[in-house]
Amino acid sequence: MTLHVLASLPDSDSLSDTFALERSLHTQGFSRIAGVDEAGRGPLAGPVVAACVLLAPCQDVSLFRDSKILTPHRRVQLMAILQESPAVIGVGLADAREIETLNILQASLLAMRRAVESCLSPGSVRTPDFLLVDGKFKVPFPVDQLALVMGESKSASIAAASIVAKVTRDHLMAEAHARFPVYGFDRHQGYPTKAHREALRRHGPCELHRRTFRGVAELLGQTPESRNSPDQARLW
Repeated sequence: MTLHVLASLPDSDSLSDTFALERSLHTQGFSRIAGVDEAGRGPLAGPVVAACVLLAPCQDVSLFRDSKILTPHRRVQLMAILQESPAVIGVGLADAREIETLNILQASLLAMRRAVESCLSPGSVRTPDFLLVDGKFKVPFPVDQLALVMGESKSASIAAASIVAKVTRDHLMAEAHARFPVYGFDRHQGYPTKAHREALRRHGPCELHRRTFRGVAELLGQTPESRNSPDQARLW
């Protein structure tokens, strides 16, 4: 992204209009602006899931807010609204083995890249030409983009992506509960709750658990890898 574009954007720390960044980018020639976010960096089990959402100009963007402040029922409602709208939606994930191999940060960025790639189709006129990304890091994908800390509260596009990522991951963890009911994945989605930790102590990890994460590695007689532990600790 050029310095000119960056200097022309409104101050993201003082935004009350959560579509102001998108509008500003539109005036600078970007016509297909997508929000990117992920869900599931902190859990001890399951994938990290990312979404890329390109809202349609005709949509009521005020509907889309940070998924963490919405009820599960409202998130599902908004997911349905997005799916029934002209919005372009892409989803990508990185599984537990990839998280162990890459570390959680790099696996999250991989899931984000896959989400962007899943928006693409040959000859598509809706291919994103600018990404607004939640967090400190850009997606490893060759397109102009801006990373925004707490981006879900600053961009409706990122908020929409946060909803898609959260609802998709919750659905995957509900499916995981059917396979591994002793852990209660349908209640805590793999996060390190007291009940989840007790189930781990009683039954040991399953194939969905992240074996390098603190809280799981010790049960396998391993030391949590330092490349995962600091990032994991900040998320708890």
